[in-house]
Amino acid sequence: MTIIRRFDVEVGTCACCGRQVQGRHPLQTSDSLRVGEVQVGPEALSMAAVLNKELGLSHERTARVLALGYGLKWSRSGVCRALERLGNLAAPTYQQLQKALRQSPVVWLDDTGWRVGAHPQNLRVLLSQQVTVYVIEAHRGYAEAAAILGEDYAGFLLHDGARCFYGFAQAFHQSCLEHLIRRCREMIQIASPAAAQFPLAVKTLLQQGLRLRDRHEAGSVSAHGLAVATGRLESQLDGLLDRHFRCPANQRLAKHLRHEQPHLFTFLRCPGLDATNNFAERAIRLMALVRKTWGGNRTANGARTHQILASVLRTCWQQGKHAFAELVNLLRSPGPMLLGIIPPTPSP
Repeated sequence: MTIIRRFDVEVGTCACCGRQVQGRHPLQTSDSLRVGEVQVGPEALSMAAVLNKELGLSHERTARVLALGYGLKWSRSGVCRALERLGNLAAPTYQQLQKALRQSPVVWLDDTGWRVGAHPQNLRVLLSQQVTVYVIEAHRGYAEAAAILGEDYAGFLLHDGARCFYGFAQAFHQSCLEHLIRRCREMIQIASPAAAQFPLAVKTLLQQGLRLRDRHEAGSVSAHGLAVATGRLESQLDGLLDRHFRCPANQRLAKHLRHEQPHLFTFLRCPGLDATNNFAERAIRLMALVRKTWGGNRTANGARTHQILASVLRTCWQQGKHAFAELVNLLRSPGPMLLGIIPPTPSP
């Protein structure tokens, strides 16, 4: 059922300065009295944001859901323009989320393709345990990531081994073991028995590292034993890479491993650190489904709105906050407002 509210606003003039003043009801979302006197309410607009940016429905299907479920007649262009206004209101919160990432000791990163106006773009996700930030950008490179994290970021970065992330010279890196294990598994399936020996040995070694982590977490391996066993794994990897490969696929894998070698067992040197990039992959999976459903954004403004609202909604989910209520409060605020999802700044 659609609820229609009418606000009768008192308007007067100050007897001293002649300035016009008017009242405001707590449920109002705008002070417009003439051109904007009929507006879609904050509950409907918040629902549209969740349907479009979190659940992946297009603007047209979002309008259809609201029409079928609530009898609200709304064009897809009207949905698009209203979401852009909501994105503008949430932009200060989005900027503060970016600043919170720079203070996080651990950040996960991942990328996927995107489209803006049918032109190829890059969508990057950067997230901590409490914050998710999506960025739609023209290029996938170190400069774009440094614009979010800062060139002097000195925490832990977990990623898929893309070369651009190693521009953070002060950070500690952990290359995703799951990507490498999957690559080895695929190579084993198509390689000859002789050529499959190298990816099989690499996969076995990486899985030994994961089992060693599990044994340490279970308490069956001491900290000293963990350090000794980690050194042995690194020595075994040195031996695997210190040879000549005739198979081109093995040559490419060995070249990649030589580059990643210092960053494969960071999770064993720093217990508690993840060994994979699955956390970021789960965050970016929904965005990949959105891209496949309705192709991305038509304009740069649409891309900006998408990255802001998608970041706010997923951060609310991470923190167990009610995204719907947060957006409604934002729309009803008489002035600029920061949502209550910005983590406190950690002490030095």
